[in-house]
Amino acid sequence: MKQISSRFSIAVHILTFIASVREGCTGDFIAGSVNSNPVIVRNIMGMLKKADLIGVRPGVGGAYLKKDADEITLLDVYRAVDVIGDDQLFGFHNPKIECEVGRIIENTLREELKQAQEAMEQRLQLVTIQQLLDQPEVNMLQT
Repeated sequence: MKQISSRFSIAVHILTFIASVREGCTGDFIAGSVNSNPVIVRNIMGMLKKADLIGVRPGVGGAYLKKDADEITLLDVYRAVDVIGDDQLFGFHNPKIECEVGRIIENTLREELKQAQEAMEQRLQLVTIQQLLDQPEVNMLQT
């Protein structure tokens, strides 16, 4: 199975941070929270901006959410950062075609794995940034 890129978790962190801090969310400031290189954070912020999830004020104004946190789903984030394309969560090897199992395994398995990816994406569609913010651990940080 392919690993989902850390861009996804970083992007969720960025959006949650922006939603909770609200002002002065520069790339460098966010990078401190993410514990990542500011260039990586700015690149991911660029993807989020392209997906119209955030805006960035010129200068040191920082980033802001372009939608309410309860309107941004984890699936929106997943798609924004180009984690994995449709039907590509699971990779396939190159089986030996002369083998009976090798000839059929990809076609046999492909539909099952497609459904598994769809189930994951359906779950991501149900969770919003606001729901993450409403978690007790995060709520404590906002007071």
